Amino acid sequence: MSPERWSDPDAIRRAATVLGGEARVNAPLGALTTSRVGGPAAVAFAANGPSDLQRVSEAAAASGLEILVVGRGSNLLVADHGFEGIALFLGDAYGRIELDHANATVTAGASVALPVLARQCASAGIGGLEWAVGVPGSVGGAVRMNAGGHGSDMASCLIDADIVDLQAEPRDEAEARDVDAMELGYRSSGLQDCHVVVRARLSGRPTSPSTAMDQIADIVRWRREHQPGGQNSGSVFVNPPAESAGARIDQTGLRGLRIGTAEVSRVHANFIVSDPGGTAADVVALMAEVRRRVTESSGIVLQPEIRMVGFETAPAPS
Repeated sequence: MSPERWSDPDAIRRAATVLGGEARVNAPLGALTTSRVGGPAAVAFAANGPSDLQRVSEAAAASGLEILVVGRGSNLLVADHGFEGIALFLGDAYGRIELDHANATVTAGASVALPVLARQCASAGIGGLEWAVGVPGSVGGAVRMNAGGHGSDMASCLIDADIVDLQAEPRDEAEARDVDAMELGYRSSGLQDCHVVVRARLSGRPTSPSTAMDQIADIVRWRREHQPGGQNSGSVFVNPPAESAGARIDQTGLRGLRIGTAEVSRVHANFIVSDPGGTAADVVALMAEVRRRVTESSGIVLQPEIRMVGFETAPAPS
């Protein structure tokens, strides 16, 4: 497809040329996220090894385009116009799981889905990762944002991760970083856009498979009862210190608030659900309105938890 819809079509052509025949121009991006709204990526590429990551680095250098590492799209909101950059997906080569029963540890590729990881560990009698069944993201994305839920997070179980720095030389070699070096905080880390998590090593604890699977079933049941289905990007706002963002939004009377095709969930107020065929613009407008009303009523300024891509500015109270 033609790159002419973008502001710098020559840059897109340069990137696609370096990446070769496996690059896709005007490739779906928003449609691949869990919110299923938003436009395409100017260029998309799936990496299946170090040499592919090297090509992505070279394509970015040749074109000046930004790189966006895309996991499972569960914490991503893409602008309706799309993302004028290189969307990097990690392929099957980064989807392997290695279980170490003797030490109750697991090594997982960055593209492994967290629910899959949780279930495989539980079935093998490695506990401590059951919480991950409730996070619909990838291992790489979970390290990047210190994903968590149900009383735990990546920081509590991560030993180390292999990371490729696309701006370093050589660009195709992964560096092992222990958990302390990644500066993991609440839904945050010290990793930058040039850092690609390719593998993570996690610690668990010995348990009986039946106990672990029962806990997983409880978490799945809780999520079905307390979190919405449909098109959403997960928790929209980070919890303020000693506060629940969802509770604060609910106390402000915003559950069910709607702008266009986007609505504050009636099940959990820190979720915004989009209608089929909805727009990212409506989600952003609703986020801004929620922030404005919460700030007006309480003085608390909610900060987005979801990563916003392709927008000139993030929503702010008005």
